[in-house]
Amino acid sequence: MAVEPKLVKTIFKDLSFTTTENELLAHSFKRLELSKHNLLLEAGQQVNDQYFVASGCLRTYYIDPDGKEHTVQFAVEDWWISDYTAFFNSSQAAMHIECIQDSTLFKITKNEMEALYLAMPKLESYFRKKMERAFSSFQKRIISNLAQSASERYLNFIHTYPNIEQSVKNYHIASYLGITTQSLSRIRKELAQG
Repeated sequence: MAVEPKLVKTIFKDLSFTTTENELLAHSFKRLELSKHNLLLEAGQQVNDQYFVASGCLRTYYIDPDGKEHTVQFAVEDWWISDYTAFFNSSQAAMHIECIQDSTLFKITKNEMEALYLAMPKLESYFRKKMERAFSSFQKRIISNLAQSASERYLNFIHTYPNIEQSVKNYHIASYLGITTQSLSRIRKELAQG
């Protein structure tokens, strides 16, 4: 179902729109309600959409040839999520996206996005800036994984996702950090002891 025009403000908090633009945006986004454990996306599926998280928590993960899961990203309220490599290249997903909590999402297709860019150039600037921040964050994460200790990576994680630990299983966090759950427990214990 399409979103209500007033909900457009939920997605674009920092932008203002005319009534006509609001209606166009409302018709371009579709609302999704997903339950905990639902898969939003599976590897091998064609990726045509990106999603804004209005509420809930999701995780993007990759399964390697040995069957091991590697958590790539968590998406919480006000974040965007997709398999972006597949989304931008109009190809099949390499990753899965799972709901960790019941979630409300607003989805938009690549074609609808392109049409909105033409109708409202300020959106193209908005998404360019969003992608610049995302690229910067991913680059920082790569450097962190290469150069920081597991404890430093954990501290970065809780800074990036301050309210997520209660919602996410320990093995998801450990997978995101590239460590074992035992190492995660040890790090938490050491930090708690000061």
